[in-house]
Amino acid sequence: MTGNGRTEPIGPDGVHRNLIGGAWIDGVDINQDVNPSDTSDAVGRYALASGEQAREAVAAARAAAPGWAGSSPLLRFEILDAAGNEILRSKERLGDLLAREEGKTLAEAVGEVVRAAHILKFHAGQALRPAGQLLDSIRPGVEVAVTREPVGVVSIITPWNFPIAIPAWKIAPALAYGNTVVFKPAELVPASAWELVRILQAAGLPDGALNLVMGRGRDIGDILTSSADAVSFTGSVQTGERVLASAQAARARVQLEMGGKNPLVILDDADLDVAVDCALQGAYGSTGQRCTASSRLVVAAGIHDRFVEHLTERMLALAVGDARAAGTQMGPVVDASQLAQDQKYIDLARAESGTVLGGRRLERDADGFYLEPALVVGTRPEDTINREEVFGPVASVVQVDGYDEALAVANGTEFGLTAGIVTTSLAAAGDFRRRSTAGMVMVNVATAGVDFHVPFGGRQASSYGPREQGEQAREFFTTVKTSYIAAGRPG
Repeated sequence: MTGNGRTEPIGPDGVHRNLIGGAWIDGVDINQDVNPSDTSDAVGRYALASGEQAREAVAAARAAAPGWAGSSPLLRFEILDAAGNEILRSKERLGDLLAREEGKTLAEAVGEVVRAAHILKFHAGQALRPAGQLLDSIRPGVEVAVTREPVGVVSIITPWNFPIAIPAWKIAPALAYGNTVVFKPAELVPASAWELVRILQAAGLPDGALNLVMGRGRDIGDILTSSADAVSFTGSVQTGERVLASAQAARARVQLEMGGKNPLVILDDADLDVAVDCALQGAYGSTGQRCTASSRLVVAAGIHDRFVEHLTERMLALAVGDARAAGTQMGPVVDASQLAQDQKYIDLARAESGTVLGGRRLERDADGFYLEPALVVGTRPEDTINREEVFGPVASVVQVDGYDEALAVANGTEFGLTAGIVTTSLAAAGDFRRRSTAGMVMVNVATAGVDFHVPFGGRQASSYGPREQGEQAREFFTTVKTSYIAAGRPG
């Protein structure tokens, strides 16, 4: 194994190490984690793994796989439950760290940490609920047992926008069902992921059951996707397509969660306050940096002007500032590259057809990536702003004549993650639930808000493979075995 072999999680130079085979290992380079609210603030230094270290991590996971697969469900429950309890005890510290490195408000960050703890505890319970069937065969004297077993080694690759919750909802079921894991978090947000791994390891995981490699995607990504038995990835469509090709070439099973261009339909009969609340939370919560964001607001003509007026007033009143400061309602964009992308789409929307309300670059006391939330009105369904994912605090409005046109516009996208409708009509709500082409449908609630105990995922370009979260996670992290047992003759 490369590195110095010492097992302290943090080196004497203050660098947070990778975890390979139970040992905390130095990397080949160092990544500086920077606070997007104040770029002069260095959150921490994190080791970057090499390609060789990624291979060692996969080998360590493979060596540990038989033992962990054969471990007691009670042991898996105890480890995951203990880790969840420790995260709850540390929620304020971990929430402050998350807000500092990613830029979502402190309240949102603490909420995400609590969600990660609940995910771990939910899947701790799942470890004690093995699924299977005992059936009579069509042949006399034969019984059929249908059981589930772990897939093996799982590579997990996560994005920067939910730096502890998304890793938790992948790692927890993988471990609960007896798989071993090699985990690569996003380079932008290593701190929260590192803390999650440290807590899980301290809870009693055996060496090699969970491995952390904080390398660059270009250095280790293909190694992780081509050498595991299963790959679970959340990120961009472009990277997801590369992950799919690499994993399928290795005959690994694949689970992808990618982009979204989620519609929120506002009908004429909608409660205006509910509509504005849903749009504000869905479009601008977490600085709009979530795949479930309400990025397309499809508004019926009769309510359009009032809705735009009220939403604009609420949007422009949002307090944008340091993520950890009291009173901040929207934090900064995550980094300079994301800020430039958001500004590019705002400029393009203005050039194509839309009128942009808000969307200015903001200056604050500290140097950070601050952007005023933006609403683009007067757009057409075919405009770029309505077809491509921005991933920032930018929403567009499409005016429609009524429900039928609203449904057509909502479904007129290559994505299909989530879709919402605000209406007081049971008939419209029921029809939208049936005819929406999204994997998740929201009625009178924001598109960006999901529960951890039910399936998560979409269709078309948004998702590929079995659903994440809840009991449905079992479908990806286990494989089915069918056994036939002939009873011997008595006596």
